[in-house]
Amino acid sequence: PDGYTFFINHIASHGIGPSLYRKLSFDPLKDVPGVARIAFLPNVLIVKGDGPVRSLQELIAFIKANPGKANFASAGSGTSSHLSGVLFGQRLGLEVTHVPYRGTAPSMAAVMNGEVLFAIDNAPASRQQVLSGMLRALGVSTAQRASTMPEIPTLQEQGVPDFDVSSWYGIAAPAGTPRPIVERLSKEVVDALRDPQVAARIREYGAEPAPLGVEEYNAFMAAQVAAWAPVVRAAGVTVD
Repeated sequence: PDGYTFFINHIASHGIGPSLYRKLSFDPLKDVPGVARIAFLPNVLIVKGDGPVRSLQELIAFIKANPGKANFASAGSGTSSHLSGVLFGQRLGLEVTHVPYRGTAPSMAAVMNGEVLFAIDNAPASRQQVLSGMLRALGVSTAQRASTMPEIPTLQEQGVPDFDVSSWYGIAAPAGTPRPIVERLSKEVVDALRDPQVAARIREYGAEPAPLGVEEYNAFMAAQVAAWAPVVRAAGVTVD
């Protein structure tokens, strides 16, 4: 490694991917370790805007009263939106059926059209539909409320235990990249993210600045792999 090659990595590559892909020829955490975390995108649980479900408690009650009939949309099998729905069911002991779509837009359309009951996906993707009333946001998936949607309570606030899910992004480098270069870039990224103007710009896109340095970011990713592995197994989805 020459110190000039870096990657944008994320929850799919370094959080879910190691458990999802059975025949990976490399270990993402060891072979492409993290340099710095940049930001995360909160997810939001959405339902049809003019549908009968108007709160999280009503959604839970409906699912319990209609076993085997409750379904949720995702942007595709193995995506964070898919596994977030699985985790939601696990945490509350609910039976929910996964309906995969080819991307976020069609999955949101399925919720708006009433084809499925709910979805859990990136907040920025559904923000305009929520503001227009086409979708109703029942809760955000992170431990704290989203700065772009502060009026929407978290799922944890509403009784969903140990539910802290987001789509995160950062910078990674090939193993063996000179350590001084890695540490210098990490420091520059973390310092930049602490600049109020940079942070404000990131929030304009619906993300939350979340700077972590080298050691902290790699520890975070290892914890993410450990957290998502049982969810992937429960979902029964793998990719060769």
